[in-house]
Amino acid sequence: MPALASADDPLIEEAKALIKEFAGQLQSELKSAIQANGPVQAIAVCKERAPAIAAELSESSGWEIGRTSLKVRNAALNSPDDWEIQVLQSFEERKAAGEPVEQLSFAEIIQGEDGGVFRLMKAIPTQDLCLACHGDHVSEPVLKALAEYYPQDQARGFKAGDIRGAFSLAKPLAE
Repeated sequence: MPALASADDPLIEEAKALIKEFAGQLQSELKSAIQANGPVQAIAVCKERAPAIAAELSESSGWEIGRTSLKVRNAALNSPDDWEIQVLQSFEERKAAGEPVEQLSFAEIIQGEDGGVFRLMKAIPTQDLCLACHGDHVSEPVLKALAEYYPQDQARGFKAGDIRGAFSLAKPLAE
């Protein structure tokens, strides 16, 4: 039976610090790529560096760290599991009820056959920076690069302020 994580659980702060590190590093690399070579270069950075950053942080922290969405770009790496789908849908409901996207997060302890797992998701708001590759009006060179890198891409049509997806973290609890 799942149990909501306590608001003062130190795992929440640990997870949020990892999200801040992941988001900061990825955003910095994306901004640099866009400034140097435009949004087509950002697609290559996202394809290579986002999974690498997640893997590096996962390795160094003992957490499983990733990103997911209801509209994924890389289905092989980022498709949501059932729990993530439910949380993402609840984020959409909470946003529709007026809760700011930047504040949407959810943590829960899931009991499984191998013991408990602490899980946390935090919504990723769509920023103006994201729209060159994730918006309604994507340039022809970007469309070509997306088709090459992500033939099953669903992650377009967003507007600033939409929920682009979420960071998803999991950590097994010590017995």
